[in-house]
Amino acid sequence: MDDLFHPLRVEVFPESGLIAPEQSTNRTARHLSDMRGMYQDTQATEAMIAAADPLLYQLYSADIPDAVPHLLFGTTILYPGKVGNEYFMTRGHYHQVENTAEVYYCLRGSGYILMERRDGQVSAHALERGQTVYIPPGWAHRSVNVGDEEFVFFYAYPGGAGHDYEAFDALGFRNLVVEREGQPAVVPNPRFG
Repeated sequence: MDDLFHPLRVEVFPESGLIAPEQSTNRTARHLSDMRGMYQDTQATEAMIAAADPLLYQLYSADIPDAVPHLLFGTTILYPGKVGNEYFMTRGHYHQVENTAEVYYCLRGSGYILMERRDGQVSAHALERGQTVYIPPGWAHRSVNVGDEEFVFFYAYPGGAGHDYEAFDALGFRNLVVEREGQPAVVPNPRFG
């Protein structure tokens, strides 16, 4: 194990969600065009992509091997906005190794964590600064920004857990977070009829 890695110290900036130093950080950016088909309003999706293809979220992770027995961690910065009446969200995923859990700790902003199991059970938790959500093994998860500022959170999960994004390509999550009368509302996804 000593050959795999050495101790690492990084700094997490709570207000921005950035991690330093840069050479110890991996970055992923997702634009609306990366999430075609995820939002209910396909016309609004295509119009927004044609106009500007907005950046929806960024992930910053410490440069740690994605393997057992490591613990992976980083931050997600989910920007404010909506596609139609549906708030900006992450793609969402199961872990490929389904007996692995994850923790989110909110550093800034506010949002929801949507969760669901393959057997149809669903859960939605509001998350604000200073609050933590535990995502048990076997639960898929997606983050949704319902505020006017960036929704920034720290995450940690076991190395080697992997991500199954494709499970949601056809229908998405069973619940959506939409704006109703100026407020966020968790509603059933009509694609599940």
